[in-house]
Amino acid sequence: MIITLAFIVIAVFIWGTLALWVQFTRQKVRRRLLIALWALVSALFVAALLNPTIEPLQTIAGITYTLSILALVYWWRTIRAANDRNWIPDVSRQAHGSLAGNTMTIENVRNFIWHSPEHFTEQWETRQYDLSKLTSVDLVLSYWSGPAIAHALVSFGFNDDEHLVFSVEIRRKVGDAFSELGGFFKMYELSIVAADEKDVLFVRSNIRQEDGYLYRVHMAPAARQSLLLAYLDEANRLVHTPRFYHTITANCTTLIFRMMDRIVPGLPLNWRLLASGYLPEYLYKVGALRGADSIKEYRNRARYTDRARANPDGSNYSRVIRDGVPGI
Repeated sequence: MIITLAFIVIAVFIWGTLALWVQFTRQKVRRRLLIALWALVSALFVAALLNPTIEPLQTIAGITYTLSILALVYWWRTIRAANDRNWIPDVSRQAHGSLAGNTMTIENVRNFIWHSPEHFTEQWETRQYDLSKLTSVDLVLSYWSGPAIAHALVSFGFNDDEHLVFSVEIRRKVGDAFSELGGFFKMYELSIVAADEKDVLFVRSNIRQEDGYLYRVHMAPAARQSLLLAYLDEANRLVHTPRFYHTITANCTTLIFRMMDRIVPGLPLNWRLLASGYLPEYLYKVGALRGADSIKEYRNRARYTDRARANPDGSNYSRVIRDGVPGI
């Protein structure tokens, strides 16, 4: 029992240390002092657990550790998501919109012109879409860190060759660096970006040199519309109730799954929802991908990286990246 409790204390120590490390990234002296103090209190408590005959040590260690835990929990609960921070330009505005009949109006649609990763021309637009003209849903996977990790984006196509992309992203502040660890410890707010394909897909394939794949997802018309409105609803909710991004529970893939599960209840959970690079295998298994005899063929034809880079000015970008994709 004592050994088990000691392991629990060690686990809590690791969690607390990582939380302090992430939250005090820009205050290095304070971070070192707090972690050192937290380590001392935790070590003292573990020592007391392993030496139960020393009663004064147990009493002092128990009281000190309890107060430290209460302080840590209180501090953690005071860290709240917000919308009024000094954001980097590409997530400085939040998409939101409204619906009137079949007409969906979205404000703050991003349509940047990218020259390099750090240089771009900002363009934010208000756009209207006719839901009766919604004809397709495409899943785009952009790989930047090996075969298992990809950023997932959803592109909605209309019969006038217009596309609207939704991307669930971290909302970085000026000075923030990307950290997968930070995504576990309230380092970033969550952002839903609505954007033109020539912005949000072009910047990944042609500017950041990521590897892009596009998959036509077979969905009934009512399901397509429901998914689009679910994105709109989620974006509107974030404007009024900000929340934190979480590497596992609130990321670019899990939010898509939750919205789809509301539309098609009973979708099977699968480890590929966390290893987003393997989402095509999941979609193929549930029958959402059509037009190819195997997932290998689908992957080969879905890859649009070379086609996009052969078109550096981005002209007819949406058509170029869909050329030869199964099901289109």
